[in-house]
Amino acid sequence: MSDTPIPKESSELDPPLEFNLPVSTVSDRLDKVLAALLPDHSRSRLQTWITDGHVLVNGQPARTRQLVGAGDTLQVWEQQLPESQAFVPQAIPLHIVASSPDWLVINKPAGLVTHPGAGNWQGTLLNALLFHYPELAHVPRAGIVHRLDKDTSGLLVVARHDKAQTHLVRQLQARTVHREYRALVHGHLSVEGTVDQPIGRDPRVPVRMAVSSPVAPKPAVTHYKPLGRGYLDNRQPVTLVMCRLETGRTHQIRVHMTSLGHPLVGDVLYGGRAVCNASRQMLHAAALAFVDPASGQELAFTVPLPDDFQGLLDQIDWLCPPSDDLI
Repeated sequence: MSDTPIPKESSELDPPLEFNLPVSTVSDRLDKVLAALLPDHSRSRLQTWITDGHVLVNGQPARTRQLVGAGDTLQVWEQQLPESQAFVPQAIPLHIVASSPDWLVINKPAGLVTHPGAGNWQGTLLNALLFHYPELAHVPRAGIVHRLDKDTSGLLVVARHDKAQTHLVRQLQARTVHREYRALVHGHLSVEGTVDQPIGRDPRVPVRMAVSSPVAPKPAVTHYKPLGRGYLDNRQPVTLVMCRLETGRTHQIRVHMTSLGHPLVGDVLYGGRAVCNASRQMLHAAALAFVDPASGQELAFTVPLPDDFQGLLDQIDWLCPPSDDLI
């Protein structure tokens, strides 16, 4: 048995890349030397490999700032890129509201990312779908046709084959999919209306969207109606609002309600505050309706508010309480 340390998460079945530095090598930092030897990997990624123990120098665990030079032997166990986990099945629970051979209607919990992306390459709804429905590996984006923000809860539809996906995407494009949300916003909103303002990237804060001087704006229409008004936590005014989407832009309801001066409770990205320990934006996709690709009939689904949202409503001192059938 060899006495050479094996880096964490590596195995003798996975041979390392090995480099014997020639006599012409000028001594330099290990991470810089590796960046020259492995140009397909960023220096920051190589530094992570060194820190995590996936690099040996002369058979010993390496240090990022360690000097290496002529005669040194480097061993590197290449690690999978985070992106490689994007389409790996994972045993994440799913709440299936209804299903057919053509579609699934899912009640997504807050905190679950819909689709893999930078910073969230695994642990997503897509990973869960691939685990519970392996056949979705043959459908683009595992059948996902529209998304909910990570911290938005509620209903979305997933296609189970290409034909159904095309049908549902066309319904979204034609604005015939009915999507109704419940939002708890700051301030007292007393009239219903429509926000028809294009949305694009905020030129000052790339992670935000904006209606003021947006980058590459796209049409966005949100209909809203107040359902009840009251006070939370030391008389802070709040309103429960029904929002109905015609379009489905990134952060659309969050941006449009902020543009009215009524950011969502808990939505710190858009000026909301964590009243009564609200740990996310108070936004829930409560109702969804679409035309069944097979039968041509309209199907409608609703789900109740999740516990954290309902818990906040239970703490409101209502001036004008919402009807139970509207919540």
